[in-house]
Amino acid sequence: MSTAIMQPKTRPARKSKWSRPGILIALAVLTFYSIAPLWWLVVSVTKNRVELYNTNGLWFGSENHILENFQQLFTYENGIFFKWMLNSILYAGVGSLVCMVISIMAGYALSKFEFRGRGLEMGLVMFSFLIPTALLTLPLYLLFAGMHLTDTVWAVLIPSFVNAFDVYLAKEYIDGSVPDELLEAARIDGAGEMRIFSRIVMPLLPTPAATIFILTFVMQWNNFYLPITMLRGSDKWTLSLGLYSFMQTKQSTLFDPTTIALAGSVLSIIPLAVVMIAMQRFWRTGVALGGVKG
Repeated sequence: MSTAIMQPKTRPARKSKWSRPGILIALAVLTFYSIAPLWWLVVSVTKNRVELYNTNGLWFGSENHILENFQQLFTYENGIFFKWMLNSILYAGVGSLVCMVISIMAGYALSKFEFRGRGLEMGLVMFSFLIPTALLTLPLYLLFAGMHLTDTVWAVLIPSFVNAFDVYLAKEYIDGSVPDELLEAARIDGAGEMRIFSRIVMPLLPTPAATIFILTFVMQWNNFYLPITMLRGSDKWTLSLGLYSFMQTKQSTLFDPTTIALAGSVLSIIPLAVVMIAMQRFWRTGVALGGVKG
């Protein structure tokens, strides 16, 4: 006579009635924490100096001075703010583009080629991005001073062309995104290495390329310590260095350095937002490609 083995019934785990409200509250707090500085900046640019220090920091004053503040910003030293903006776009844009190409090429070599000292080189790459960037500023200054390149655009551009972390990031992406079989098939068909890299490897890497470009662009856009060390003439300054100079200027009857610095800070966000929005399609392309491959 067979006996049935009775299995104990397991009850489904009960969800706490506070779980959903708790998550919503936590998300609301994090959202406020993220948006509050930007909201404060937008509100502050509508005030004059008196209202800036004597009214609620998160709400508007009795009058709107936004046009006055931007007019003072645009006319300061014959519109030098626009020169600083163009300088920052040059440093960040060209530096990020070159850094993206170099990083992907270096990551591709470390990932797909066998050569003597490859392990040592990879170790040096991983070690070098652990060194704080500020520690490299003085050696860079001495190097560029010896080559008579200080107070030139090259003193800011050239250091931005190579970033060890971006090389490591590209190498890790290529390890998982570029199959060796595809490269071998291209070599058998007679394709050269540059053709393989430009026609096969690069189209497979929209996501790491966009990621490296954005990370480098944001870093160079906010770069302060290197420009203040390398550059002397205000016509070559970056936007962050120019906004800092406002705070070192004494107040006069013609302009208020505090309010025009806030106005310049608002405008400095626009290029970053444009780059982020423009790069979104490359992330979507990379995600879709990964989904098809999976």
